[in-house]
Amino acid sequence: MLLRPTEYDTAVGFLDAIKRWRLTREGLSSGKKRRVHSENPVIQALEDSFWVKLALYAVFAVGSAVLVLKSSVGTAFAADPFKGASCGFIIAVTAIVMFQVSLQDRCRRNSRVVLVLGGLVGHLLMVRAVMSLVDVGSIPEIFRFFAVPFALAPMLHGVLLGRAVASFSVVYVTLIGCLLVPRGEVLPYMILSLVCGMTSVLLAYQVRKRLQLLQAGIYVGAVTLVIGMVLGRLDVPAIFGPDSMGHLQLLGSGSATAFGTAVVTALLISGLLPLFEGAFHLTTDISWLELSDLNHKLLRQMQLEVPGTFHHSLVVAALSEAAAEKIGANAPMCRVCSYFHDVGKLKKPGYFIENQHDGGENPHDALTPTMSSLIIVAHVKDGVDLAVKHKLNPRIIDVIQEHHGDSLVYYFYRRAQEQKKAEMEKVDRRLENPEDLPAVDEKNFRYPGPRPSSRESGIIALADTVESASRSLKKPSPTKIRAMVDDLVNAKINDGQLDDCPLTLRDLAIVKESFTGTLRSMLHSRIDYPKDDATTATTKRPSSDATQDGRVIPMPKRA
Repeated sequence: MLLRPTEYDTAVGFLDAIKRWRLTREGLSSGKKRRVHSENPVIQALEDSFWVKLALYAVFAVGSAVLVLKSSVGTAFAADPFKGASCGFIIAVTAIVMFQVSLQDRCRRNSRVVLVLGGLVGHLLMVRAVMSLVDVGSIPEIFRFFAVPFALAPMLHGVLLGRAVASFSVVYVTLIGCLLVPRGEVLPYMILSLVCGMTSVLLAYQVRKRLQLLQAGIYVGAVTLVIGMVLGRLDVPAIFGPDSMGHLQLLGSGSATAFGTAVVTALLISGLLPLFEGAFHLTTDISWLELSDLNHKLLRQMQLEVPGTFHHSLVVAALSEAAAEKIGANAPMCRVCSYFHDVGKLKKPGYFIENQHDGGENPHDALTPTMSSLIIVAHVKDGVDLAVKHKLNPRIIDVIQEHHGDSLVYYFYRRAQEQKKAEMEKVDRRLENPEDLPAVDEKNFRYPGPRPSSRESGIIALADTVESASRSLKKPSPTKIRAMVDDLVNAKINDGQLDDCPLTLRDLAIVKESFTGTLRSMLHSRIDYPKDDATTATTKRPSSDATQDGRVIPMPKRA
């Protein structure tokens, strides 16, 4: 009988538990299982299912048609509601096709599909609600479009998913929304929706502070008011006429409605961002900046216990953030992930050179190269274990796993080869038996992987290598730094470490240039100040007029 995937995973987990229990009883194991970052298999299956995506598309298309059908009273399709529903269905299908063709890479997961299409439906429902309130007299007819939250879906998608998805939202909430407004209001709605929507997209791109969302809402409100005036929704010249007071009050009410709607929309999105991020496994630049606080428990522990690794992480963060800014990658993410990428070194700090004191004993001197390599490689798994334990962001865990890829621990591999060569010389002199010599297998000196799979992960992997190597430069000069960066990046490419990473050759050229510039500013030399002839004399007497007991004695002036 074949087992289903969930039953198979349960059986394997049960057998692993029995094995750990037996090893613990024999004193060969601590009984603890290393934490592993993995998603629920059921949720993962739903995320990747084509049939679930097809069902979401069908619900969106039919829902759009039904929404237009229910809103046909007073619209251009009042005489033939089914014709309006057909138009809504056709536009929705067009939106689905464009979404599948243009945004598939960005929204491959079904949860992203729910967020995008659900945002469009929510926006259209708000448009329909405002039209209904105007029809029953709750909102004055003249303020019909000032009360529509034109920035709702575009701003939400812009902050969470980027400018391309937000622009897609602007176009299709405008096209379908035109079927929900009265017959003579289609053109004003189209203009206002497009202009205000694109304004919110431009202003909400790469938002890094919640205050920026509020500012974007204010600007969208101003644009709505100005465009409304241009389209004749408010009669501004009438303010200077005989009934100036009434028109002035009307202008004030219209301005308050336009600004109030846009600001409330921005505040609503700002408040709900943590909910959307948690539900759809997204991280905005706002959250990345909040995560960059160096007072995190793990970072504080690194400062105290592994100061060398902590300083290395800060430099890697500076290198990767600057490079990410240059190529348009997620710079705040690079900074935060760099802080945590070597957190696994907390488990065995003394085995890493940056945490060893000058003149102190190197624990690797008493170990074989193979054992040293195992300890070095283990810091990746230890880092994942700590990251999962402290519930760090999944993107951080991915970078911890990927920042070394499956690269070679070259130093200990060469050391093993040299030892093997020395042993072979003993074999030639018949002092050793060749069958007793262990084989030097390159696989035993490689990290477990996986290789970097995102631009940010690739940048951090390169920055980590470049920063480590820069410490060995003697008398660094711009030429030496540039040559070192070129050699290290080319070595990564030749080793295939960037094969799964979407960094282009142009991106890599910019990254190398950025690394070179940043390292030049960090490794600059200082002026060697000449010593004064009187330095020796001044060291034998106080350098100020104050003595140890507090009395002030005038110092003799030098000629």
